[in-house]
Amino acid sequence: MTIHRPGLPDDLPPGDELWARWALLAAVEATTEDEQRGGGYRTGRWIDDEGLHWDDSGCTWWTMSRMGGGRFVLYGEDESSGVKWHEPPIDMLAGGPDWLPYEELRDRLEGNELGCVYWFENGSWARAPYPDDLGDDGLDCGLGWVVDRGRVLGELADRVDDTAGGPTADGFLADAEAHRLRPEPLLRRLRPAHPGDDPLDLPAVARALALAGLTGQAATR
Repeated sequence: MTIHRPGLPDDLPPGDELWARWALLAAVEATTEDEQRGGGYRTGRWIDDEGLHWDDSGCTWWTMSRMGGGRFVLYGEDESSGVKWHEPPIDMLAGGPDWLPYEELRDRLEGNELGCVYWFENGSWARAPYPDDLGDDGLDCGLGWVVDRGRVLGELADRVDDTAGGPTADGFLADAEAHRLRPEPLLRRLRPAHPGDDPLDLPAVARALALAGLTGQAATR
């Protein structure tokens, strides 16, 4: 899927699908040690009670949160974004619905940490209007890895043992996108992405899958 620069709401897949792709990759990276950090600083991809996160410890960070009723908010920043440097200033919250997490977003704005905000409701994404001369809002560089289903599938395939019969990585991803993933077959097939990597923390993976709502099971910690 092509992401324009700056991004357009139609560049993003439906909220449930985007959530599922991100959550699945975050889950297979989950560890008990990271869970126990609580609100401490983290990098990589993870899920917690606030939502999904991606932080590369450098030039990009993003959060996606469920807001109830099939609604989502997506916000963050990539260094490629020109939004917060634009003159005259761009109001990233213009036109936003009343259910957005305004306290969090305004704190980020005051800290000069925010590059763009998108929200999903009634089956479609939206964002504030941008001026014609804005070159980029960071959506492509920051989230191209999860918007492009092929890239998600490639990462997942590196972690699924396909030497035996059974569901494929594509099948697991499709089930996650439909929020009907059965965790046991996936957990049996998961492996480290590279030889010599630490074994996966399967109990933490299972908890992350449940917290994300991909299995229909309640999370336990």
